[in-house]
Amino acid sequence: MSTIQVDFSSRHSVPLYMMENYRILDHPADIGIEAEGRTLREAFANAAKALTSVILDPAAIEPREEREVTISAFDREQLLVRWLSEILYLYDGVGFVGREFDVEELSEMRLRARVRGEMFDGNKHRTRLDVKAITYHQLQINEDEKGARVRVFLDI
Repeated sequence: MSTIQVDFSSRHSVPLYMMENYRILDHPADIGIEAEGRTLREAFANAAKALTSVILDPAAIEPREEREVTISAFDREQLLVRWLSEILYLYDGVGFVGREFDVEELSEMRLRARVRGEMFDGNKHRTRLDVKAITYHQLQINEDEKGARVRVFLDI
């Protein structure tokens, strides 16, 4: 894992952890995340890690507690947006920050996962950016014999 300084059109200058299974994408008005995995389940889990890394430093999160997440949707695209929106809700609405994401079940219309993390502590967790929402803008889900990749943009 390496830390790099990312300059988002001179609006922000924030250190983000760049992992080999996800990256942060620059965009004039938003921030995009692109995550990949050997399977679509793994790509969805890595997208949740990428979202967390935009919001705060994941290295400070300890997997002390677990939350189960079950989501239904009309298609995989809506499922991805709802999944990441639920991760954002756990942070904004409940005060729970996730570090480990295990997508146990993923079909065209349903996702079931376990999120391990802890309650947010302002003295321990250094925040980065305030993510307002997950958007459908340029949303992509690709899956083939080489693996899976998802792309989504975040409203900040």
